[in-house]
Amino acid sequence: MSAQRKEIWSSLPHHLWDVIVIGGGITGAGVARESVRRGLKTLLIEQTDYSWGTSSRSSKMVHGGLRYIAQGEVRLTWHSLTERERLLREAPGLVERMGYFFAHFKGVFPGRWPFMALLMAYDFLARVRDHRYFRVDAFLQLIPGYRRDGLTGASRYTDALTDDSRLVQRVLDEAVADGLTMINYVKASDLVMAGCRVGGLTLEDRVSGGQTMVSARAVINATGAWADRLRRKLVDEVRVRPLRGSHLVLPAQRLPLREAVICNHPDDGRVMFIYPWEGRTIVGTTDLDHREDMDIEAVIGSEEVQYLLRGANDKFPQAGLTTADIIATFSGVRPVISAGDGNDPSKESRSHRVWDNNGLITVTGGKLTTFRLIALDALKLAAPYLGLAISDDRKAIFTAPKPGPAPEWLAAPAFARLVARYGIHTRRFLDDMPRSEMLPVADTGTLVAELRWACRHEQVVHLDDLLLRRVRLGLLLPHGGIDAVPGLDDILSEELGWSAEKIVAERVRYGEIWQRYYYLPAA
Repeated sequence: MSAQRKEIWSSLPHHLWDVIVIGGGITGAGVARESVRRGLKTLLIEQTDYSWGTSSRSSKMVHGGLRYIAQGEVRLTWHSLTERERLLREAPGLVERMGYFFAHFKGVFPGRWPFMALLMAYDFLARVRDHRYFRVDAFLQLIPGYRRDGLTGASRYTDALTDDSRLVQRVLDEAVADGLTMINYVKASDLVMAGCRVGGLTLEDRVSGGQTMVSARAVINATGAWADRLRRKLVDEVRVRPLRGSHLVLPAQRLPLREAVICNHPDDGRVMFIYPWEGRTIVGTTDLDHREDMDIEAVIGSEEVQYLLRGANDKFPQAGLTTADIIATFSGVRPVISAGDGNDPSKESRSHRVWDNNGLITVTGGKLTTFRLIALDALKLAAPYLGLAISDDRKAIFTAPKPGPAPEWLAAPAFARLVARYGIHTRRFLDDMPRSEMLPVADTGTLVAELRWACRHEQVVHLDDLLLRRVRLGLLLPHGGIDAVPGLDDILSEELGWSAEKIVAERVRYGEIWQRYYYLPAA
């Protein structure tokens, strides 16, 4: 255990916290960000690693949800689009606008005009005008290889993409700069009652095995798909329906796209996306009830692999994609609020809910895009315990970075990428990291120096924290990128103090995790 981690852990019981946030995904990060900016003494704990669950395995989309309008959830779509535009303004480069094409086929609903009417409503809610129609040849020039049989044209609109795990880290960076205390691999093992309401938690350090107790005026359970676990200590009710969404990561040259394609799967008509991300092409997503152990990482099933390949090959028949083309896979579990009727998973609402059970404030459901609004709703419900009113002050989530001019020795795209990912820390990153490590790893945009920075400043406990979440090499390179980083062992030794034996053990552990949960399912 690092000296910094020991210091944080030992200090926890010596404070009366205003707010303790349980959960280090995007919702928990958002709650912490909105809490500390209001002067509240805030602690965030995460039982595994930051963004370990859903928030590193989403479809990476910051979007309004076009289909939610069609399902009548206009308010959800409006909130999502408003927040999408906010994130595009505040985090350029990290959240990037991208075109989405929907192809129209003869005799297949929706045709051009119903779909364009939907896009007009979508743009109206977003207060942008960003859609148009393309005739067949113009569309195929932009999306070569797409199925031509019966094609009548395509509509294009825009939404946005992000690096979801990096988005969580940037929100946490902003919160820490305002005073947040946070620690990963710490589990809330039990609730501590103060009279008839929750007044704290018993914590277990999953690194050292130690236990301690902490007190708080408000405890906010932002654990997403795991939310019912703590809540059921107080109320016998299950509200979260865990739904698994799985994705394939392919080499860009096998399915080259510069913009996204939204289409219907030939088997069941479900919406699926095929889109470029970090120099690769992603095919997703499935939508299945996840009935596996929630403490074990979600993993794609063989049927899901074939389902996604069939969907991609149906739309790009010349591609001939097979399992041999797959670089990696990832599966996340969505915390969807169940209607209780056993409905089609895709028809469940993506709205969020907040409950107060004897002082345990639980927030779950919702979308990555609306994390700020979700956080505010959680804090509003906690307000009586905090003795202050919570309102939407509409202040920026992110402080505008002041990185100064790009160094002469660093290419402009690499500089812009660093600003997008490290925000307020960009200048320090450039000053502190070795210039010799400002080199990309293999054919990715990730610099070697990013791994050193993460080990030094971002609470890396295990190798998978580093390669799967602080940077995304585990999704982008064959074999999880384990041998692609020059000088990796030296970085681990110098920054984390790992012995040669520890490095070997972590490499073996990472290889097993990647093979089991981020590649193809075992035969």
